[in-house]
Amino acid sequence: MTQTRSVALLLTGNPTVEGAGVRLNRVFGHPEVPRFDPFLLLDDFGSDNPDDYLAGFPWHPHRGIETVTYMLSGEVEHGDSLGNEGMIGTGDVQWMTAGRGIIHQEMPRRVEDNLRGFQLWTNLPAASKMMEPRYRDVPADSIPEVSPHDGLKIKIIAGEVVGVRGPVQDVVVEPEYFDITLEPGADLEHPTPPGHTVFAYAINGRGKVGRNGTHTLDRGQIALFTEGDSVLVRASDVAFRFLLVSGKPLDEPVAWSGPIVMNTREELATAFREYQDGTFIKSSS
Repeated sequence: MTQTRSVALLLTGNPTVEGAGVRLNRVFGHPEVPRFDPFLLLDDFGSDNPDDYLAGFPWHPHRGIETVTYMLSGEVEHGDSLGNEGMIGTGDVQWMTAGRGIIHQEMPRRVEDNLRGFQLWTNLPAASKMMEPRYRDVPADSIPEVSPHDGLKIKIIAGEVVGVRGPVQDVVVEPEYFDITLEPGADLEHPTPPGHTVFAYAINGRGKVGRNGTHTLDRGQIALFTEGDSVLVRASDVAFRFLLVSGKPLDEPVAWSGPIVMNTREELATAFREYQDGTFIKSSS
């Protein structure tokens, strides 16, 4: 018998300043670890005022995590120590595995209207913390969109819906990452892997979530679901657009400082020492 997940936690993000002065909405982060395991952080960034984002995120290191950047509108220029450089624009995704160490920058470009995007941090297990870094540029036209029934559209970044798989595959925590739009009054019941952490984040509009639809999710709010094997979401009297994300928990210790996430304080100290003495980036073996 299918058990629909209830809502375990409902949060509203907090205004935060990050990078060189980027104003963003921190949806969840350090205080919520380990409830969102394997996910560490979700930021909703963007504005119609370029002064809120143009300072960007200059060169900085990462180790032990993956970062997933998804652009709804606007452009972000990027570069990294692997030699990758370029631009991600509206509808594009950048899935970067920091592994044993990467240094990169992310610099939003001025747009006439609104810039908006999301960055999700996903933890890596101890066995993969020091894996070789990799970078995946996922252009918008490679992300399939399906419509399982009237009033429902799903962009599949990672995971599978009605036999269609997203372009991001072979990730350690077996993620699902969907951008979903429900027309007014439409609903979605989506099967989720038992034991996986599942959350929904409201991009625009308003919807009902949970087993009995007793929780309302408005723009800028996130719902973390309880254990179960499906989620149920229904749009209210307006269209509802939201992210639905799931992943396999790691159940490992988390030692986190700034842009580096390891399993022990000693590993953190080693990472920052290597960054200071210039040995942070490891050559391929």
